[in-house]
Amino acid sequence: MQWRKSSYSSGDTGACLETQITHDRLIAIGDSKDRSRGAFVFSGAAWSVFLRHVKG
Repeated sequence: MQWRKSSYSSGDTGACLETQITHDRLIAIGDSKDRSRGAFVFSGAAWSVFLRHVKG
């Protein structure tokens, strides 16, 4: 699996967000500048709900 950096992440300000689909098909969200903090992990359904709310 590979982390993918968000197109909205900014390399200069330290605001870098990455996503990854895990082996069990969950969505992991993490901070690329500090991976030691771990990741938030969502089911596909929960991630879809989150994206609908963010997009409005």
